[in-house]
Amino acid sequence: MTASASWSMQIAGRLIAGTGGILLSVLMTKMVADWFTGREIATAMAIFVNSWPAGIAIALMLLPAIGETFGLYAVNLAVAGLILIGLGLIAFVYRAPDAPVSVEGERGSLTTKTIYAVIVAGSIWCLYNIGFAMIFSFGPSMLVERGWSSTAAGSTISIVLWLAVLSVPFGGFLADQTKRGDAVVITGCIAFALLALLLSRSDAVLPIVVALGIVCGLPAGAIISLSALVLERKTRSIGMGIFYTVFYAWSPVGVAIGGKLSTSMGGASAALDFGAAMLLVCPVILWLFRRIITGHNRPVVPST
Repeated sequence: MTASASWSMQIAGRLIAGTGGILLSVLMTKMVADWFTGREIATAMAIFVNSWPAGIAIALMLLPAIGETFGLYAVNLAVAGLILIGLGLIAFVYRAPDAPVSVEGERGSLTTKTIYAVIVAGSIWCLYNIGFAMIFSFGPSMLVERGWSSTAAGSTISIVLWLAVLSVPFGGFLADQTKRGDAVVITGCIAFALLALLLSRSDAVLPIVVALGIVCGLPAGAIISLSALVLERKTRSIGMGIFYTVFYAWSPVGVAIGGKLSTSMGGASAALDFGAAMLLVCPVILWLFRRIITGHNRPVVPST
């Protein structure tokens, strides 16, 4: 994308970058699960997924300034440089955990039951992220419709992102320490949904936004660690591939539905209500996940 400004090169660059990003998401999630399954998995996953809001926040701070000073080419080079730093860290710092001692009766292939469980877990992650995306995609528009300036609306909604950097790892820590990950998911999703509904119906925007930031990240670590409960070391790569296939297949559909509702209903608040509805479905699907894995007595073996 830096080498040429032509439309075809820009599209090709984005497609290649998107493909690489998806592969990294799948493989790095598997790497984290290899290290922490059987230990503080929710905390580890929360810290890992927290790289998403943290990275966006850093990009929003640095890239516009680089673009204004040096131009768009410099922005692309800066992104490429950060990617190279990441690759260097993986190559020279990361070490795979020691292979665990094999367990008698351990399966080496995905069972139908495990596939169903991973699909359901991916669905929960997808719906949670749709609810999350509605806040950032349509929250600023909703405030602009109420008379806010674009700058003020965007800055106010961005508070949710900054606070999520703190609430995501705290939610994972809370799930691990209390051993009640399901309660964290259920409470977090319901509170998140209620605040999203309240945001478009109240004039107390700033307190609600702050509360959203505190609450919205709590379920993340416990949700993304669900697949680790049923995946063995040998099947984690393909299992996480299925997990993210569900996520990436349906997330754009959810965002498109939110946009369609916003247009047809004549206001961005409809998209926020749709996101809240998706969040309220998460506890129901979590119940289904637990029903599926009932009797799944595979022993969990720590990676180290």
